[in-house]
Amino acid sequence: MLEEVQCFMNETTTPASEVLPESNNAARQLTVEQALLSRRSVRAFSATPVPRSVVERLLELAARSASNSNCQPWQVHVVTGSVKARLTAALLAAHDTDGRVRTREYDYQPKPDEWPEPFHTRRRQFGEGLYGGALGIAPTDAEARLAHHRRNYDFFGAPVGLIVTVSRHPLAGALVDAGLFLQALILAARGIGLDTCPQASFIDFYPVLRQQLDIPEDHIIVCGLALGYADRQHKLNGHSTSREPVTSFARFYGDDGAP
Repeated sequence: MLEEVQCFMNETTTPASEVLPESNNAARQLTVEQALLSRRSVRAFSATPVPRSVVERLLELAARSASNSNCQPWQVHVVTGSVKARLTAALLAAHDTDGRVRTREYDYQPKPDEWPEPFHTRRRQFGEGLYGGALGIAPTDAEARLAHHRRNYDFFGAPVGLIVTVSRHPLAGALVDAGLFLQALILAARGIGLDTCPQASFIDFYPVLRQQLDIPEDHIIVCGLALGYADRQHKLNGHSTSREPVTSFARFYGDDGAP
């Protein structure tokens, strides 16, 4: 299976418009297992366009996700072309003038110095692998690190940007539902050769998003998502992260005698 996935990743990607939704191309699509094994957060995209019909089909599939009492609390704001460019310009203007909010709409993560173990170590290793290993940026090179971080707000060059929101009314359950929806969307995209990167960075500038997009006041901005084809020539293309073994996070309870 791993060899099959590696072969797929080394091949020239077939445009999504040739894969979906025509049923006679189903053989080219990845299985769920292959999609999971080859999925990664891509931070460098090519300019190859993704047709609106493909995006709509992916959203239709993601909407099959489970949600509490079938509330389906999500909304998706899709930006492309000149609208995406205007949103990026507004976000970068806020970023470069210290427009980052002091209080987010919801508590996404701890402050940098408040991460407990093992999460602190995992987060540090991720940063070292991305900035030092993949990008070759020294820990002391704050300017280069900032330059890479700014690329978030252009969706890392992806032709399609998505902002996902959920209603506030179902409370924290809506955030769980949003996670299920996002995972389904990410896997559906990977299944036809597309790549993604979920991006929490947008929530630091949620007022800009509300100014630029028609987001209901009773909705929370969950995150952004870059969607497109990975730039296979970029040095970030080979970057990947490790995963903890099942034995480190799972406990089995049953009658088979296993601990």
